[in-house]
Amino acid sequence: MLIQKLRLQRGWSQEQLAEISGLSVRTVQRIERGQAASLETMKALASVFEIDIAQLTEPKEADVPVVPTTIIETEEAIAFAKVRRVKRFYLHLVRYVAVIALLAVINLVTSPHYLWFLWPMLGGAIGIGAKALTTFELVPFLGARWEKEQVEKHLGRKL
Repeated sequence: MLIQKLRLQRGWSQEQLAEISGLSVRTVQRIERGQAASLETMKALASVFEIDIAQLTEPKEADVPVVPTTIIETEEAIAFAKVRRVKRFYLHLVRYVAVIALLAVINLVTSPHYLWFLWPMLGGAIGIGAKALTTFELVPFLGARWEKEQVEKHLGRKL
């Protein structure tokens, strides 16, 4: 619960926290649900949030920083995470184009009368489109900001 609060205070998604900390998204989700974390995981999270590991193991409301110690470092970490996400999208797009080109060549050589490669191309295009919507945050809901707003709405106060 404390990890989720610290993450939401910074406006990070679970994916962003996972990238910044070097943990898997599944590990972040597991910890936020209240399951136990290893010492190494707690050290990684304490480092990301720039707090002492004791604050993560013994949460006290007064000890939790509301604002990161250096906003510039936080903004840089988020920017790096976004750039890595965009890079992964473009690499995925290049692989998609290469595979579809290879399938098109195979299709045209083996059976040019029926263009079956269009079906995998269509399926891949739908996947690429969905990935683009999330990568470039073109959907205004279900992101980190939306999640923070929903928590604040249910609490009736700011995090």
